[in-house]
Amino acid sequence: MIFQTVELVVKYGLYTALQGVSLSAEDGSVLLIIGPNGSGKSTLFKSASGLVRPAGGKIIFQGEEIQGLPPDAIVKKGLIQCPEGRRLFSEMTVKDNLRMGAYLAKDSDRFREDSEKVFGWFPILKERASQRAGTLSGGEQQMLAIGRALMSRPKLLMLDEPFLGLSLKMKYVVMSGIREIQKSGITIMLVEQDVYSTSEMANYIYVLSGGRIIGEGKPADVLSHKEFIATYLGTSVDTVNTESTPGKLP
Repeated sequence: MIFQTVELVVKYGLYTALQGVSLSAEDGSVLLIIGPNGSGKSTLFKSASGLVRPAGGKIIFQGEEIQGLPPDAIVKKGLIQCPEGRRLFSEMTVKDNLRMGAYLAKDSDRFREDSEKVFGWFPILKERASQRAGTLSGGEQQMLAIGRALMSRPKLLMLDEPFLGLSLKMKYVVMSGIREIQKSGITIMLVEQDVYSTSEMANYIYVLSGGRIIGEGKPADVLSHKEFIATYLGTSVDTVNTESTPGKLP
């Protein structure tokens, strides 16, 4: 078990964004977290990254409680977030954006080694190495955002809505890169709304709604509960299984 939350509570003033969330990620797995807007997905990532301080509960990374640690200390432990919206340095080149992600590196040899790994996962970035980030396509920018996060050598990489706004073709290119990253031994936690496109890469799925875990299971189990998905995610389905009921999935 590389990551775990135990009865995690996060509040913004009087509003409770996470209400006792408990989940876990196995080492080397892809964990998919789905749910509608406002369900608490991004808040979960922010609290794990140290950007939001929990009001209660525990966040455990590699057997150590990390709730309350500052973000830079969490990054040094190997828990890295690639935020929604990419947030690149648009006037800087691809290579310089990668260099910004490698601020923990102490020598040029490590930068070369890690950037070559990124170029292996996302070959188009090598072709664009001297190009300004702001001139890249949306999919290429997303690859660069993920690549920049990888330059910190994460043990666990958290991806917040990495496929948002991408064409179907580019979405599958990015997915392919993420699969290769996972095969290298890096654990992936992925926040998404599109369960159907992303479930094939996941080992396990949690469903968040209203700041609570309202369902969990292996991808095949979650996808078999079409009524559950339609009810809680607002997803259109062709056939609804009327015998399925909301709640914890098998």
